Amino acid sequence: MFRTLDQETGETLTVHVDGRPVAAIADESVAALLLRQAAPWCRTTPVSGALRAPYCMMGVCFDCLAVVDGVPSVQTCLTPVREGMRIERQQGRPDVTP
Repeated sequence: MFRTLDQETGETLTVHVDGRPVAAIADESVAALLLRQAAPWCRTTPVSGALRAPYCMMGVCFDCLAVVDGVPSVQTCLTPVREGMRIERQQGRPDVTP
């Protein structure tokens, strides 16, 4: 659905989305990366299991929550990608027990 602009000039990094290696562009947000995937969602709701995707892209709506490097409920629109990052789509209510 989404794609990068043709004049992309950023360094290419490798991150892992649900265990699968994915090319990312340095300094882009995790949310932007997820929106470019074939399945552009990042979490399911705790009650109904409905798919949610990044919406506001500025940290207000919380629809972009995902598990990043083992930390649940990370706002992916405010999180830049970095080499080797592990991103998992968050399924329902996050487990926040230590």
